[in-house]
Parts: sequence; C-alpha cells; structure tokens
Amino acid sequence: MSILIKGATILAGGQAGMEPFTGDMLVEGERIAAIGTGLEAPDGTQTLDGSGKLVMPGLVNAHLHSNEALFKGRYDNMPLEVWMLYSYPIRAAKALPPRLVYLRSMLVAMESLRTGVTCITDDLYESPRSELELMGAAIDAYDDVGIRATVSAHVVNRNFLDTIPFTRDYVPQDLQDEIGRMIPMSTQEYLAFVKEAHARFHGRSGRIRTMLAPSAPQRCTVDLMQAANELAREWDAPFHTHIVETKVQGVTGPEFYGKSLMAYMDDLGLLSPWTTIAHSIWVSDDDIARMGRAGVCVAHNAISNQKLGAGTAPVRKLLDAGVHVGLGSDGICSNDTPRIFDVMKAAGLMHKVNNPDWKRWLTASEVLHAATLGGARTARLEAETGSLEAGKKADFLVLDMETASFTPMNDLRQHLVYCENGSSIEKVFVNGEMVVDGGRLTKVDEKALLAELREMMPAFQEYTLGVEAANRVLEPAFEKVVKRCYGMDIGMTRWASDV
Repeated sequence: MSILIKGATILAGGQAGMEPFTGDMLVEGERIAAIGTGLEAPDGTQTLDGSGKLVMPGLVNAHLHSNEALFKGRYDNMPLEVWMLYSYPIRAAKALPPRLVYLRSMLVAMESLRTGVTCITDDLYESPRSELELMGAAIDAYDDVGIRATVSAHVVNRNFLDTIPFTRDYVPQDLQDEIGRMIPMSTQEYLAFVKEAHARFHGRSGRIRTMLAPSAPQRCTVDLMQAANELAREWDAPFHTHIVETKVQGVTGPEFYGKSLMAYMDDLGLLSPWTTIAHSIWVSDDDIARMGRAGVCVAHNAISNQKLGAGTAPVRKLLDAGVHVGLGSDGICSNDTPRIFDVMKAAGLMHKVNNPDWKRWLTASEVLHAATLGGARTARLEAETGSLEAGKKADFLVLDMETASFTPMNDLRQHLVYCENGSSIEKVFVNGEMVVDGGRLTKVDEKALLAELREMMPAFQEYTLGVEAANRVLEPAFEKVVKRCYGMDIGMTRWASDV
C-alpha cells in the first residue's frame, strides 16, 4: 500500500535536522519512499491532506521495564534500593499466568502508541526468573498491537545480598541463609535461554528484536557479561545494562572493586558502541571520558530518576564527550507511565535547575533528537527508524497543529517539548501500517483488553499484599544501607553540578 501526505509541516530529524519545513512524504509498503515537494502519487496511492498537520518521527522509549506495569500508582517516596524490595521482590515471588503477562504488556504498548511512541526497548524481568513462555506472551502483545519492540531477558546471576554493599552488616542471618539458598540462573542457562529466545522471536513481523540485558556489573558474573557482550556484537544487538543509577551504586564500585563501576566495565572491555547504559548518574569526569571514547549510549530516565530521588544524569557533559543519549520512561511504577512526551518535558526542564550556565542548557532540538534518533541509536536501530528519511521504516506521527497545544504557534520544537502531551496526535504509523487513527488503536480492542485486565487485578493485588509482607522484613536493613552510603563522600554530586 502507498500513502502520499501532501503539504504537511515536516520535522524530519536525521540529516535534515530539526528545522521544520513544508513538504510531502511518500510511503510505499513499510518504508518511506521519498520526502520533498511536488511529489506525484503512483497509481493506487492513498493521498492525505497535510494542511495544518505535523508529520514527525515516532518517539522511541530507550529504556522500559514493562513488568512493573501492574504496580503503576502503587509505590512512592522510596529510594531505589528500598523500592526494589517490592517492585522486584526477593521473597515469595511466583511466576505470573501468561495471559496476565500478555495483558500487562498490552497495557504498556497501547498507551505508548496512543501517545506517539512507536518503538520501545523493554528490559523485561520476570520474578522469580525468566521463562520463555512469559517472554513470548509479552512479545505476542507487542506483535498484536503493532508496535516496534526490542525485548530482553533481564538477568541477575549473583546472590542478591552480594550486589549491594553492607547488606551483610544489617540483614539478619536467618534471612541471609534463606536468600543464599536461592539459586540464580547460571551463565550457561542464560546463554541457552537467550539463544532460544533469539531463534523464536527475533525478526517477527519485521518489528520485533531481542537483545542482551545483564542487569548491572555488580549483579552479574564476569563470564556472563563477557558472553553476553560477544553475542551482542555477533547479533548487532544492544548490550543493555544499568550503571550507577543511585548513590548506593556510586559507592558500590569503590567498595567492591576499588574503582568506579564504569572503570570496572571499561577494564573488562565491556564499554563499546553496542553498550547501552540506563541512568549513568553518579559518574565522574574520568567515567564520562571513558564512555565517550568507547562510543556508548545512555538511556536518560528523567522522570524515574526524580521519583526515586536518584539524582540527575550529567547529560550535557555526556553529549560533549560524544556519548549518544536517548530518553526512557524506565519502569512503569517508577514513572508511572510510558509517555515519552512527559519525559521530554522533564528532560528539557531538569537540567536548567542544576546548571547556572544557561548557555549549556539542553535545547528543544536536542531533546527531540534524544527522543527519536538518539533513542533509536540506543537500540541499534538508527539505520531503520528514528528519523524521516527515504529508505527508512515508515514509523511516524501525524499531529493536528490547530489545537491548544500549538496555539499560538511560535517555535514548533518548543511546542512539542513543553506544550504537547500527545493529545494532538491524529494518526500513528509503524512499519507503514496505521496503528492509531483518531486516538483509536486499529489492531486491538483496547476497551475489552483493559476490562479483562481489571477483572484479573483483585487476585493479583491480593497476591501482591503477601509478597510485600514477606519482603517488608528486609526494609529496615536496606534503609540502613542507603543512609550509610549517603554519608560517604565519593567526590560526586548529582544535585547541583555542571550537568
């Protein structure tokens, strides 16, 4: 099928940059055939009037944990290490029914598409451990709704208490013994899992990809990380991990390895263009230089980092060093939505507060780049999506510019970052297929799916109350760990610095 959009305002990104212009765009099948003026429609082409419309790349969510979606709106006022006791429970967790995982994933995907996110990176974690059937349920949801998705099997293969400093000083011995009896996935089990997942799911519908996701350097053994790194290069897939999200993690590197976690990764040869780092908050100038030399990507989670009190990533310094930056929502109970329009506004604002040099504040164009092509780069998809260019996949949005969000019209880019929230979106295309039309998802029955999920929630919430009670006994010990780490000076501040 061919579609020609005539006379629209186009914000192309990529080589064309973020300067809007008036023109036409021709889509043939799943790809953009041409962008210009005076384009002619081949026979059988559907023509859309672009007058008063904006055509722009679909937004990219560079870091997402869909497994948190059933906890949205549930937890608040906890630092990450305490919050994880409930959102990633150690005790009493059991595998969820595949249908619940499907609906959970569909909840995330439907809201993402309706608010302009055409491409997600889902760092999927299942408690107590990954299962192919559950990963398949999530991928089925993404396939059915029509979104582009890169999906992982997030893995931790070290004893939980050995991933956070000082826990053994405070966790009661009987709980230490109980946690010690939990056997994590071995390196060989993980490799077998990801290879089977890659064979089953990678390439489905031209929209689904798999990736490698060792949770963090302090949470995984060296042999697992190195094996995952080799597969990432072989498959040209992201090596997606978390580094120095919190002050506790900033202390972890020096405490465990005598160096920062970033230096530890670099010395192991695990920083490269395939590496995407979620967060990167508690980094030193030396860390940033290492990241820049390696050409890594960072997924900047501006809202989640604020909700968990984690700090502010030094985005200006990262960009200056040559680090590629995308925007992520992070988990759906540390944000609590997958809306990237919200993240754009937060990212545009938060870096003004921490830096008195206003000439180094992020511009609207830089924020938009991070939300589109920068995000695609974090997923190794920059050649396929993230900008409107001939030959690329037709992942794009059509917005009505005659709404309150664009009235009065001044600088279009600033309207998108600071005024728009997704409510002006009329159509969303992924892979050349219209998946949202007039706010309605075209491939699934959203109302019926939400109703089905609501029916399943009472049983899940009752189960969750038991899990929370089982893990609450660990909270006093983890509060002490957090307070101890915040009392240590490691020469980095992420609240009032040149970011």
